[in-house]
Amino acid sequence: MKTTYYLLALGLAFLVYNCVQPPNYPNTPQINYVGINQQAILQGNANNPADTLEITLSFTDGDGDLGNDDSTVDFFLTDSREGFVDIKKLPVIPDQGIGNGISGEITVRLLNKPFGICCTYPDGSTPCVPNANFPTDTMSYTIQIKDRAGNMSNKIQTETITILCN
Repeated sequence: MKTTYYLLALGLAFLVYNCVQPPNYPNTPQINYVGINQQAILQGNANNPADTLEITLSFTDGDGDLGNDDSTVDFFLTDSREGFVDIKKLPVIPDQGIGNGISGEITVRLLNKPFGICCTYPDGSTPCVPNANFPTDTMSYTIQIKDRAGNMSNKIQTETITILCN
């Protein structure tokens, strides 16, 4: 009878071990593009209403060291038009369960005001000011993140975003 219980306990332990495996992600962060909340947005200026562009991406990190209380350099958004890099801070992301591997989604919110998302003009006109010759501008973002060990993720790119230059 005891042998049956031992075999049952061993079988149950084996089943639990095989069903509940911790994630096995690489230590270098990996990101995937999920989407944006809108493909067109008014540029930020004194006359236009406030609006927000939301970019969502998923991530994995094998050693779970994303975000840093001491750093402001974790999340990089590169504007396709002129290569300007907007640097954002990731909050420290807590470990999940007994393993250190983490995964999830990040949504970054970019405000169009004040002057957060602006049209740039090929003729060198002042950005963020309506220009009758150029009613729209298009751009995309290339995104990359960095963990506390300094490992840079792969790069992803958003689809084209139309900025309404009114």
